[in-house]
Amino acid sequence: MKRSSISISRRLFSVAAIALAAGFSASAHAEQVLKVTTIPEEAATEQIRKFEPLANYLSKAVGMKVEFTPVSDYPAAVEALVNKKVDLVWFGGFTHVQASLRSNGKVIPIAQRVEDTKFQSVFIAKTDSGIKSLQDMKGKQISFGSQSSTSGHLMPRSFLLEAGLEPEKSFKRIAYSGAHDATIASVVSGKVDAAALDITVWKKFVGENKVDTKAVNVFYTTPPYYNYNWTVHQDMPAELRAKIQKALFDLDPAVPEHAEILRLNRATRYIDTKPENYKGLESAARSAGLL
Repeated sequence: MKRSSISISRRLFSVAAIALAAGFSASAHAEQVLKVTTIPEEAATEQIRKFEPLANYLSKAVGMKVEFTPVSDYPAAVEALVNKKVDLVWFGGFTHVQASLRSNGKVIPIAQRVEDTKFQSVFIAKTDSGIKSLQDMKGKQISFGSQSSTSGHLMPRSFLLEAGLEPEKSFKRIAYSGAHDATIASVVSGKVDAAALDITVWKKFVGENKVDTKAVNVFYTTPPYYNYNWTVHQDMPAELRAKIQKALFDLDPAVPEHAEILRLNRATRYIDTKPENYKGLESAARSAGLL
């Protein structure tokens, strides 16, 4: 009887353990979370305002809870994806290149805005500063955005070098604001004489009457280049990657809810992209001594 009782107890324990494990597994599946972040091109409050509607949309589209968490700086966004702390990141072209190099090619760009196929940077200055061209910046105090920013540093620096201006030698002082909105503020306040930033952020500020173009305006716009994209780690299941990609492509400006998401993300549509689109940025970064 004792052996029989022990045998029955063991079987019951095994059944209970299996049921408990199954319960944990089902619970883990039910609570699966898609973790999203972006490079901090603007203040954290603005990032959240911009991406929360997209996060809610993605949650319905992929059938998962979506968490958006701002990071402190551009390198933190790179490390978060490389170390798989997040699943989906909005990168600038340069941070995508950095993530690709850091991960030995294990990150995949899955979508970009139409605007990112021919992106541009602008240089701004006070209209009474006397600065009307890149050459007029010699001996002045200037600001870039983050050192890892494509539109706020890499490409402006690249075009300055093409114009024969080496920032560390040609300018009196170089500042790094950390974000495009802070770059605009540094010119408005007179902390610097001129600065470079993302053209879409500039247009947004002008459109929202957050900057007086009679006092501060664009004096140079760069040639176009590829820029931002949504990137995932290659270890993400292909089915989930396809769902996210489809959800982004399905955003339709004719649908009011979708139009608002696209407006907040300064996009007309999301389209496909590929790693080869960012090779030019990698070459520019190497030429500029940033890689």
